[in-house]
Amino acid sequence: MDKLAEIKRLYYETTARSVRRDLARAMELLKSMASEEERERAAVYMDGLSQMRSEWERGGSGASRTPRRPRPARRTK
Repeated sequence: MDKLAEIKRLYYETTARSVRRDLARAMELLKSMASEEERERAAVYMDGLSQMRSEWERGGSGASRTPRRPRPARRTK
């Protein structure tokens, strides 16, 4: 599996319990990407993972359930 596909998988499968581990793994993958273009394509998923981590760690009423995942922004050329 390529690195971007693995980051996407982590994004879509992360849970409140796994988000810290998944974000750390995604960071390792991001750092190992060879090109800036690859990193830019992964950035939207990294941002989403980071947002989910923040929401879940903040707690509150939504902490026990899965929050709505932010949709990755579509890039236009």
